[in-house]
Amino acid sequence: MKRSEINRLIEDALGFMGNHQFCLPPFAHWSPETWRKKGPEAQEIVETNLGWDITDFGSGDYEHIGLFLFTMRNGHPSNWSTMSGKLYAEKIMVVGVGQVTPMHFHWQKSEDIINRGGGKLMIQLYNATADEDLDDSPVIVSVDGVLRTVAAGEVLALSPGESVTLPTRLYHKFWGAESRVLVGEVSMVNDDARDNRFYDPVGRFPEIEEDASPFRLLVTDYQDFYQPDAEVVDG
Repeated sequence: MKRSEINRLIEDALGFMGNHQFCLPPFAHWSPETWRKKGPEAQEIVETNLGWDITDFGSGDYEHIGLFLFTMRNGHPSNWSTMSGKLYAEKIMVVGVGQVTPMHFHWQKSEDIINRGGGKLMIQLYNATADEDLDDSPVIVSVDGVLRTVAAGEVLALSPGESVTLPTRLYHKFWGAESRVLVGEVSMVNDDARDNRFYDPVGRFPEIEEDASPFRLLVTDYQDFYQPDAEVVDG
C-alpha cells in the first residue's frame, strides 16, 4: 500500500467516525513529530499496539480485501499468566461494501463484533474441525444474548445496533453490505502476532511504499518514530 493512500484512508475514516459521533482518544491525533517527543509515559500504547492499523492482508487490493482498524485499549498477552492488568481489548473498524476480511479464527481470543452504524455487516461462520479445517456442523452463536443456530457457511447479517459473540476456534469472514459500516470489537486481549489462524495464508500487515510523509503513525511505524531513551537535541 502507498503511504499517500494510507493517509487518505485515515483522514476519510476520521470524517466517517465523526459523522457517527464516535470520538477517538487523544493519541489518535498525535502527529509523527509529536511521537518523536514522547517518552516512557507512552510505552503502553506501543507495547500493546494501540492505534491505527490498516491492512490489505498482502492482497494488493485493499478495496476488496482489507480492513481499517483503530485499537483503543488492549492488555499485554502476558497479563493472562498473572491474571492482572487489562485482560480485554476494544477496537473500532471501518468495513467497506464488499470489502472482505478473510476467513480466520483465534485460538485464545473470544470477541463481540458490533455493528455501530452504517450499512449491514455480513459475517460468514464455520466451526473448526480438530485439524483446523472448515466443519460442516451447525454453528450456534449468541446474537445480543439470544442463541441462534445457523448452517455451516451461512452468512449472518447484523444491522446497526446488533452484535454477535464469536468464541475461540470459530471461523469467520466478514464484509459490508448496502453502505460502509462502523464496526466495534470488544474482546479478550488481542495478540495479532500469535493468535490469528487464517484459513488461507495472508499477510497481516501491509508492505508500505513511502511515497509521502505519514499523516498519522500506524502501529508498525512506532519503532521508527518512538525512541523514549534517545537524547533529544534542540536545533
